[in-house]
Amino acid sequence: MKNQKNIPKVMQTLEKHFNFSERTTLNRMRRKPDPFKILISCLLSLRTQDKNTEIASERLFAVSDTPQGIIKIPMRKLEKLIFKSGHYRKKARTLKHVSTELIKRFDGKVPQTKEELMSIKGIGPKTANIVLNFAFNQLVIPVDVHVHVIANRLGWVNAKTPEETEKQLEKVVHKKYWREINGIFVLFGKELCITISPWCSRCPVSGLCPRLGVIRSR
Repeated sequence: MKNQKNIPKVMQTLEKHFNFSERTTLNRMRRKPDPFKILISCLLSLRTQDKNTEIASERLFAVSDTPQGIIKIPMRKLEKLIFKSGHYRKKARTLKHVSTELIKRFDGKVPQTKEELMSIKGIGPKTANIVLNFAFNQLVIPVDVHVHVIANRLGWVNAKTPEETEKQLEKVVHKKYWREINGIFVLFGKELCITISPWCSRCPVSGLCPRLGVIRSR
């Protein structure tokens, strides 16, 4: 696909445009990575805004930041602590289950392989890759809805699922961008390259984008 030639220019432009290391909760946690806290914050971040992830994470970690501690928190109290993250009842059950599995199967430590992480119910491919990338500095590409939509829109991949997008991106994106692409594209997707009606008129890489699949823009 000819648009893959633009990958370095797009990434360099977006790196300058978005201070991604400062502006998302998970990216800030990379400075002093705690694998368990990154895993829990990622689980809390599902289907919610970043500001709510930060509030819920801070409230929870003020009470406990270990699997042993989370197991001991009464369910209603746990739900209250993470209420701001949304879907708090389901997420509370997930946190309890994940913590229990870590203790039972991994000596209370977060495993460092994708297969082991995904063997725990509640941990999907994106969450696993975020933990491997952000906590263990491994070269993987976490693909959420933003990465999936934007990579297809730019013409870098032609994929129907995030899993397909991940595999195709690994083939066309230089490894030096793998650690940062998620953080950059999350900010890009939230502020400009919105899934429905993106702000193409404000986009710093509009001249490099074929806008594949874009029906309406601003």
